[in-house]
Amino acid sequence: MLEINEENCIGCKICETVCPFAAIIVDPEDNKAKVLDTCTLCGACVNACRYDALTIKHKIASKEDLENYSGIMIWGELEKDEVENLQIKNVVFELLGKAQELNKTLNETISVVILGPPGKIPPIDILYHYGADEVFLCEHELLENYSTDGFTTAITTLIINEKPSIFFYGATVNGRDLAPRIAARIAAGLTADCTAFDINKEKQLVQTRPAFGGNIMASIISPFTRPQMATARPNNFQKPIRDSSRKGNLKKFEVKIEKQTIRTKIIEETISKVDTINIEEADILVSAGKGIGNKENLGLVQELAREIKGIMSSSRALVELGWTSHPIQVGQSGKTVSPKLYIALGISGAIQHLVGMKSSDILVAINTDPEAPIFKVADFGIVGDIFEIIPQFLKQLHSERRKN
Repeated sequence: MLEINEENCIGCKICETVCPFAAIIVDPEDNKAKVLDTCTLCGACVNACRYDALTIKHKIASKEDLENYSGIMIWGELEKDEVENLQIKNVVFELLGKAQELNKTLNETISVVILGPPGKIPPIDILYHYGADEVFLCEHELLENYSTDGFTTAITTLIINEKPSIFFYGATVNGRDLAPRIAARIAAGLTADCTAFDINKEKQLVQTRPAFGGNIMASIISPFTRPQMATARPNNFQKPIRDSSRKGNLKKFEVKIEKQTIRTKIIEETISKVDTINIEEADILVSAGKGIGNKENLGLVQELAREIKGIMSSSRALVELGWTSHPIQVGQSGKTVSPKLYIALGISGAIQHLVGMKSSDILVAINTDPEAPIFKVADFGIVGDIFEIIPQFLKQLHSERRKN
């Protein structure tokens, strides 16, 4: 329930202005805010109040309450391409594929939530092609750029009205910011950075993630709250096969968002050269570990990547040494990748690294240690010195090209 601290309330009417449901008014007799029965606990008024006069208190849901929730919902995160047009992030399609697998047991509706500015939303039919039954679309000028407050208000409003049983987010920069805010707003559970999902006998979502530094895999359930919410690592689930004949339902919804409810604004965007390197979308990655020896030897790794039209990535060890940067780090604390070819140079194969690249189609490992754990998962393993093997490979590659 929404509680009002009458000592702090000064009757400014900001809460009345920003409420999407006209569920709060300022009584002219005592100049204090009053909550009506139409309140959905969306929290827009709490964000806007400057005097800490409003708080949300949640009650424990009963079994009957939980049974009112149904369906799998996915946040359809958008991103800008090179020419500033919005497009749907790849992780959304991966989550649609996983949702279809889970739905073999649940047999419920799969929906995607799209938020954005009017007239700039990318074509949504592709979401139906990849498994969505419904698309909920909210267009608002204040949703052009991502903001925690604006997106939380919109999605919270939808969750309260539609009552999905499961809600997925990609574990992207924005997804990791948005999901916990919504979970706190609606007092729901949240499991972060999941690498697997399943449905148990009680039809609860089993959410699996690495724990204790990746040494164990923890399986987590949320038996007392709905929706069951989780963020999933990009490139961890297979993108489903596209079926262009599939169709779905478009449901537009409106939400009242005022400027004063959004406490941040973008002043300027500066994209560094490093941030333009997207190892998550690369087909070929050449990844260096501590076995590379020193920073100067990274030139050989970069040359190999360039010659085979790939991108250089690295393990966490090189980032901690300051030899490489975090945007190209693969692993539990870095990025999850799924290239067609992953070449690991001087990487031992700790579980924390393997979590980030286990979905690679082909893994080639080169290491001087024949007992290195990475050889247990590699498709092709070479025991030897990378400073002897790579130059020989490049020499042979250049020779073949001259012949052609």
